[in-house]
Amino acid sequence: MPNTLLEQLGLDSNQITVYNYLLQNGPSKARTITKNTNLSRGLVYHALDDLIESKLVEKNDPKGAVATFTPLHPSALKGVVDNKLHQITNIKNHLDSEIGTFISMYNLTNNKPGIEFYEGIKGVEKVIYDTLTSKTTIYTYADMEKVEKYIKKINDAYAQKRDKMDLKKKVLLVDSEYTHNLLKEYKKTNLDIRFVKNASHFATVMQVYDNKVSYVTLSDEKMIGIIIQDKNIYEMHKVLFESMWENTTAEK
Repeated sequence: MPNTLLEQLGLDSNQITVYNYLLQNGPSKARTITKNTNLSRGLVYHALDDLIESKLVEKNDPKGAVATFTPLHPSALKGVVDNKLHQITNIKNHLDSEIGTFISMYNLTNNKPGIEFYEGIKGVEKVIYDTLTSKTTIYTYADMEKVEKYIKKINDAYAQKRDKMDLKKKVLLVDSEYTHNLLKEYKKTNLDIRFVKNASHFATVMQVYDNKVSYVTLSDEKMIGIIIQDKNIYEMHKVLFESMWENTTAEK
């Protein structure tokens, strides 16, 4: 068995030695492997445990007898590859949801506005939950029809946490029959709601809080979240929101 390939699959030298021995000699006891390799008994057992975990070797441990270790069919190596691909996919997804934090740190050290960019539903959740750090009233503009369609579970859980933290919100909502019907059953703790008449249905939620402005885009095509940390941008959006607030209709 080419050792280079096994190394590429993530096996270390001890695992390779034990695995090759089992392939060449069949089911064996640990003491036999130790006797016929240059490895100590402890290293052999450690390698066997790793190979069993990787599903390349199985342990046969009948009651009253010494355990033997059997190599599985070499096609099991494809399972190792599949597992690594799964791990890499998870790492990539995690990176996609967290890379905005690194970008923000980079931008701040280079005297640029702190901008965090996230993709996917986990990224959207991260942006929504970021407002829970706010020490001021949160200003929000949203289309509840889009919120309910795409992130209902996230928004419901977020609202419960916000209520427990006693964080206050001023919310501008698209004035629609759907919204008014929804609000009849909606828990509105610490919420001051007003309606924007004749507003288009946007697939974006905007939130203004603590020198930050965040946007979440909700659609079938893409889910993205952006957090901008910049005092000047925050102040501008805050003034614009408050101006709209004064010219909207309060909830009845």
